[in-house]
Amino acid sequence: MELLTLESLKTAARHFCLELSATPIHNLYGVTDGKAVGTYVESAFNQYLSTRYEYTLGSAALGIDFPGLEVDLKVTSIKQPQSSCPFKNASQKVYGLGYNLLIFAYEKIDDHSSRNANLKFQNVVFVDKERTGDYQTSYGIREILRRNGNKDDVIAFLEERNFPLDEIGREALAERILQQPPEIGYLTISNALQWRLQYSRVIQVATTATTAGVENLLV
Repeated sequence: MELLTLESLKTAARHFCLELSATPIHNLYGVTDGKAVGTYVESAFNQYLSTRYEYTLGSAALGIDFPGLEVDLKVTSIKQPQSSCPFKNASQKVYGLGYNLLIFAYEKIDDHSSRNANLKFQNVVFVDKERTGDYQTSYGIREILRRNGNKDDVIAFLEERNFPLDEIGREALAERILQQPPEIGYLTISNALQWRLQYSRVIQVATTATTAGVENLLV
């Protein structure tokens, strides 16, 4: 059995979603809980992969689904494409989550005559880890730097955006930003005890434009 690589994961994700889109699922008929749908899809995808590839399965301790490839899988309804993820540090809004994202966005349709559910995967999107930062934050910072902003300007921006940092943390992050400007991220990340990630923009970017670090795998 061959080893799972980033490229074979992307290919498998595409084939799996196309196959599952055409498969009636009795177990999900009438289910409205997005978490239950997500768990079903993640389990089915792992079963699909495990018969074809060798790879390290993620765990709660490791925090992401494919630790060997630095990829986390997110399964979400196209009606409200979002999920939560653990908060590690405030710099994730600037520089990204620290791992790549594989997003499966589905539309669920119940067929009442057969009492089966159909999951139509509208989007399968791969987001490079450098592009998993918050769009408004990363865009705003790059604009400040483009206009020759200094450390005080960056600190003021972080304060305005209520970054979950104390004064020392803001100063350290501002220094890092000046030395290492971030890439533009395409998620919307809301402050909370856990980050709330919203995917509408990155799905739109994947389906309407060619952008480095964002791939529409259904094309």
